[in-house]
Amino acid sequence: MRLIQFENEQGRRHVGLVVGERIDVLTGVTSTRELALAAIREQRSLAEHVESQAREAGPLYRDLLGAGQVLPPLDHEDSAHCLVSGTGLTHLGSAATRDKMHQQGEQGEQDEAKLTDSMQMFRWGMQGGRPKSGSVGAQPEWFYKGDGSIVVRPGADFPAPDFAEDYGEEPELTGLYVIGDDGQPYRLGFALGNEFSDHVVERKNYLYLAHSKLRYCSFGPELRVGSLPAHLAGVSRIRRGEQVLWEKEFLSGEENMCHTLENLEYHHFKYAQFLRPGDVHVHFFGTATLSFADGIKAQPGDQFEVSLDAFGAPLRNGISVRRAGITPGGVTQL
Repeated sequence: MRLIQFENEQGRRHVGLVVGERIDVLTGVTSTRELALAAIREQRSLAEHVESQAREAGPLYRDLLGAGQVLPPLDHEDSAHCLVSGTGLTHLGSAATRDKMHQQGEQGEQDEAKLTDSMQMFRWGMQGGRPKSGSVGAQPEWFYKGDGSIVVRPGADFPAPDFAEDYGEEPELTGLYVIGDDGQPYRLGFALGNEFSDHVVERKNYLYLAHSKLRYCSFGPELRVGSLPAHLAGVSRIRRGEQVLWEKEFLSGEENMCHTLENLEYHHFKYAQFLRPGDVHVHFFGTATLSFADGIKAQPGDQFEVSLDAFGAPLRNGISVRRAGITPGGVTQL
């Protein structure tokens, strides 16, 4: 089962079920979040709750995508109540990709301390990232991206700040969660994601990782309800005009990870401040595939595409540049 959120031509919100080329519209439902909270309150799965809803035939899916009317598949009406975060060095091969990226310094030199930290974190995951269910495993690398205001809808451009030094895609899977009235996290399912980052900034020093992640991102267009297959193979590509500039397979699912999803989820939601009833969480699970590691430099006007058959339509986003939030000296003393 795959769900989308979209706006009609009048700007009214709807939740739709993907049925072939068309969308079945759930009548009387305006957000996936409210749909999920109702399912939690009625103590049934999201899929069961969707099946119980009245619905009517809706528009062609391709028309919604073409018109830019498809929204992220989960959001909150108050963006401050949507937390976007992620974990890194979680996939087999991700440490090698990280090291390769850092080896591309301007002088071609390696910072051994920096590489050692990445490999150490990865090794902890390999050794203890897959504990028995119900047990605590190794803690992964964790980062904050922002609140819901940094999410752009599928098909939209990433507005990179004018001080950005890189426009780097990261093809990933995202876990989508709602905190119930009982203060417990509930996973609705998963979506494709592009965790857009600044790899040049990160390459300078791994302590700049936090800065490199403060960029816009996107996920969707579809929410895949239910559990995640153990092995998933998708394609990440960059188009420049009519040409494919770069293309590579990316792998995900627990067979291709050094952490279980349960372990990653525990180390995020163990923090009590992340358990506020009604809040939405979007969590990027990491990747081992980056065009930057292959020496590719994306630029404004390029288009990213992340595709994986099990998730329906691909996620596409472009790049544009906008002014930074303030100029130097832009803070006023009161």
